[in-house]
Amino acid sequence: MSLMNEKEQRIAAIALMLFGAAAMIPFADDGYYLSLCVNIVMYAVLCTAWTLFSGPTHYISLATAAFFGIGTYSVGLGIDTLPFPLLVAIAAVASGVLAGLVGVATLRLSGVYFVIFTLGLAELVRQVVTWLQVKFLGSVGLYVFTDMTEKHIFWMLLALAAVVYITGWLVNRSRLGFALRIIGNDETVARHVGIDVARAKVILFMISGAFIGITGAILAPRFAYVEPPSAFNPVISFQVVIMALLGGTGRLWAPLLGVIPFTILFDRISASFPNHTSLLIGVAFMAIVYFLPRGVMGLIDDFRARHAKSRHAAAGVPEAAE
Repeated sequence: MSLMNEKEQRIAAIALMLFGAAAMIPFADDGYYLSLCVNIVMYAVLCTAWTLFSGPTHYISLATAAFFGIGTYSVGLGIDTLPFPLLVAIAAVASGVLAGLVGVATLRLSGVYFVIFTLGLAELVRQVVTWLQVKFLGSVGLYVFTDMTEKHIFWMLLALAAVVYITGWLVNRSRLGFALRIIGNDETVARHVGIDVARAKVILFMISGAFIGITGAILAPRFAYVEPPSAFNPVISFQVVIMALLGGTGRLWAPLLGVIPFTILFDRISASFPNHTSLLIGVAFMAIVYFLPRGVMGLIDDFRARHAKSRHAAAGVPEAAE
């Protein structure tokens, strides 16, 4: 029995072609456009990993910067003594464990309380890392010197994006994915039907955190010099939420609809108005929440529904037949 139906096979074939075409980008340009594409793929991974958890559960997490920074520092601390692949694995484990600990402690919270706690988490981790560095290393930064170039980072992020999408597809088809969809609709109902709500949320939060940590580890060589303000930058958390909400969280690939235009727009505004990027983020967040509560994907779904309704009406098909 095939794991994928005919529609999923077509989607997989299209995705494979798109990934193959994207992998050729470094051969076409190794300057500005490659750098922009690295940013796009980075945020595609971060937003998709964020959507893995926040999409089905509807929990808005602002802990992205904490997991990203843990991944970055995992590489910064060990780059002189351990091989890079091992450091990436350590970053995944460290970020996943942190997500698990945070999940056990906080996922009983919901709504604004969870948002506030996860926002404070990144700042707490940043302050702890800063204190530890000053206390034991006598400095607040780490040099990360490797032979990896922008194209190597791009290819690693692209490969990670593929892994994230495959993981999301597998989770969606699993009992865990089914349980999380019920939890997202109504946690009380989920408990009554025998779902271990806390366990399901913690597992997916750990998976999401691990992928975000890996992303930070891959990006560490790009920074060359890692320090807490850049590694644990809260702007990363807000940008991920904005891009994911702009695209929509109803489907795993939907955040791409927000990542690509927002990354390009943010890059242009950052270059022209470097002192007004925070203003852009604030305005974008309010506009998306007010005008696009379900993101671009929600608009597409509404258009399809209206089109199908009008088509059925023209054919004389009753609405109940839909």
